[in-house]
Amino acid sequence: MRTRLARHGAAVAALSLALCTPAAGAAPVPPTAEAEWADAVPAGAESAGAALAARRAATARLDFRACPDVEGLSGPVRCAELRVPLDYARPDGPQISLTVSRVAATRARGAVRQGALVHHPGGPGASGMHFPLVAELPEWQRIAAAYDLVGYAPRGVGRSAPLSCQDPAERATGPTQEPAEPSPAYKRQRVRAARAYARGCAQRAGAALPYYSTLNNARDLHVLRAALGEDRLTFLGASYGTYLGAVYATLHPGHVRRMVLDSAVDPDPRRVWYRNTLAQGPAFERRWYDFRAWAARHHATYRLGATPAAVQASYERVRDAVARTPAGGRVGTGELRAAYLQVAYDDDVWPQRASALAAFLRGDPAQLTAQAAPDPAGAAAAENATAVYTAVLCNDAPWPADWETWERDHTVPAREAPFETWAHAFLHLPCASWPVPRRQRPVAVEGPAGLPRTLVVAAERDGATPYAGALELQRRLGAGAGLVTEAGAGSHGVVGGRNDCVDRHVERYLLTGAVPGWRVRCAPHPEPAPVSLDDRAAGARGALLPPVV
Repeated sequence: MRTRLARHGAAVAALSLALCTPAAGAAPVPPTAEAEWADAVPAGAESAGAALAARRAATARLDFRACPDVEGLSGPVRCAELRVPLDYARPDGPQISLTVSRVAATRARGAVRQGALVHHPGGPGASGMHFPLVAELPEWQRIAAAYDLVGYAPRGVGRSAPLSCQDPAERATGPTQEPAEPSPAYKRQRVRAARAYARGCAQRAGAALPYYSTLNNARDLHVLRAALGEDRLTFLGASYGTYLGAVYATLHPGHVRRMVLDSAVDPDPRRVWYRNTLAQGPAFERRWYDFRAWAARHHATYRLGATPAAVQASYERVRDAVARTPAGGRVGTGELRAAYLQVAYDDDVWPQRASALAAFLRGDPAQLTAQAAPDPAGAAAAENATAVYTAVLCNDAPWPADWETWERDHTVPAREAPFETWAHAFLHLPCASWPVPRRQRPVAVEGPAGLPRTLVVAAERDGATPYAGALELQRRLGAGAGLVTEAGAGSHGVVGGRNDCVDRHVERYLLTGAVPGWRVRCAPHPEPAPVSLDDRAAGARGALLPPVV
């Protein structure tokens, strides 16, 4: 559940965070035997606590001042802290602070201010603090003229009651060696590691661990809206942010003004989150094919092979080589796979990744090492993102507790989608032994009476949030929801400078409330040109949002 805004701030950790659509006909996952389940939409203490916290925030308002140096924000961006209850059932109990950033509406060319536009970049585990910086970009000037641009770090992220589950230094070590086909012994090793990670979450978070969840994120958003002085929320959510926005719309339809939901998670409660994550393996495999097909079309540049199969063979040669001798002493098969998973998220990285493979096969590992080696400077942020991601997904929904179920459900898909299926299973495996006895049932997302028109945006070949999820989200939000599809494209996170047609529809909706139609299709953005890593033209478009995760 990730996006693209990191080009204007700290890069988000390379997790496969964006959630996905389950396989058709997949059965619901039964709750684990030892877990107790909370109601999805509590009518009691938590709802009353959220309402009370929002009323208090509306009175107190946010005090925006110069941003602390640690945020790396300057110029017109101002920062504030929002106090929210750790546990909304106890609104007068322990409080946590969420960091918030804002650039005030410019009102350029006589534009009328329409309020605050709040951005959530996805994850869970990503920070939106750098979002207001897009106000400086030409493509955002009309929106920035009409709206205060507001970003924030959700609970657990950055300086917002930060969560971690292990010593970040453990993430900065490399190389990591993953077998192409995991053996029984390797699987047992990963089961033990997942249990240890879950125990680490409990040890480090203590009694706060159960309170990192989508429902609490939605309650925090409700308080943030009030603290900004807005009676109704205007919201841009990407990836996981689409699910958060949909949950908010279900709980608080009367407080929704406009919502853009970009790269939609399938909100079917029977599929949140286990079946969604299970389906990402085949979806990522399709995008891995797209990259290989592109590289094959540019065989004259990269010499990786003239067919997708030949490019796969080149990749496997590199994988076999770093399994024997890690690139730069730091890049093993694990780092290699993680680096090349990014081709599924953003085709802007295709030239760099193809160039790194080509250089390695010519005897130069420097590019691959630079792109794939762990970054000690980013280890703490990466662990923070992983911890929040894990906690929210594990707290939100039922997960199978027995390894036998995970092994059965991943073995067959891994035969057809070997690139990411097992790695994805191991990423989520801490949820099998999650040490929170009372977890949340997923909210049944719907577009209740009174919900204003909303806009869903999706790329047809998105691997992180497969397209069927956008169709399901639109169906659940009802007749007032429009869907804009980038046909034939697959980069994750469509809004904000990738596709002019999409951006025109989004801008018009945010400025006027007009939805372009029930379902509208835009031609895909151009594929990247083949360039070497050293070619300065390989830089990404400046208009892109911070990364969708």
